[in-house]
Amino acid sequence: MSSPESPPLRSGVLAAGNFIVDHVKLIDAWPAEEMLATIHSEQTSNGGGAYNLLVDLARLGAPFPLQAAGLLGQDAAATAILDDCRLHGIDTAQLHVRPNLTTSYTDAFTAINTGRRTFFHHRGANAHLAPSDIHLDASSARLFYLGYLMLLDALDATAPDGRSTASHLLEAAQAVGFVTVVDMVSVAHPDLIASTRSALPWIDHFILNEIEAGQLCGQALRRPDGSLDRPALAAAANWLLAKNVRRSVTIHAVEGALTASSSASSWQPSLALPPHYVKGATGAGDAFAAGWVLALHEGWSPQEGLRLGVCAAAACLADPTPSLGLRPLRECLQLAQTYGFRQA
Repeated sequence: MSSPESPPLRSGVLAAGNFIVDHVKLIDAWPAEEMLATIHSEQTSNGGGAYNLLVDLARLGAPFPLQAAGLLGQDAAATAILDDCRLHGIDTAQLHVRPNLTTSYTDAFTAINTGRRTFFHHRGANAHLAPSDIHLDASSARLFYLGYLMLLDALDATAPDGRSTASHLLEAAQAVGFVTVVDMVSVAHPDLIASTRSALPWIDHFILNEIEAGQLCGQALRRPDGSLDRPALAAAANWLLAKNVRRSVTIHAVEGALTASSSASSWQPSLALPPHYVKGATGAGDAFAAGWVLALHEGWSPQEGLRLGVCAAAACLADPTPSLGLRPLRECLQLAQTYGFRQA
């Protein structure tokens, strides 16, 4: 127990960034331009890095406080997000509603014949999120999560010193005692890539997929035949560490995930799921991140974090929406016993 003179122990996750309404549509196949595709089903759900992570942590049964920080428009979508967060026990004190803005939304199309996703995004209120909207001193959470870099216009902007605004926010978070965890989105834009690189020295733990890692290090991480290049993946993680990511880089892909620090690295294959199991991949990366963040907060080993991450991602794949497939931690881990892991 802390003495009266010592600061209180920090606990929980403050997640800032993208809060989005996803309109998830299952289509028969992705059409060529000017051709038609059939929509078989449609659902509205949570979307965006911060929103998905918090809901996923709640559904996993995370035993620590969950806090949201972001901007919403003054509309029905904002009301739905606030109600959903409260339903999941997420603190919304820093989830601000702004008049004259529209809550961000995405139309997410998943092709049934391939399981691949395509996104059409309206940036909306998320584009205006600034450090002044996030009151770091008001939170006693242990982890500060920010996601997604490259999809938060005001935070991705370059400050006069050449650094991104996000890098200054992350530096401030570390200064008040947070451990920073950051995720990004896949956008092929040189200025945004440079902005994200400028934030690397203020990231404690960086979670991203193989496309994003390849964009940052300027190297393809898949071979011409589409297979994952594991040595290139490890090299990308080490490149990011050499660019001063402080503690770890974790890169996830369909085949599995790798986490690396200055002293060690670990690889975890994904689950060997039968084809009929997968109903949609929207949110699978965020589900992986939620599993990994839960393990980080609870002091699990990197290998245990990877295992929970791939199990959470597998649970996500059972439903077209980002989070409805998530289940309590123990049930997610049981999926590994049911299906086993992919063979190299």
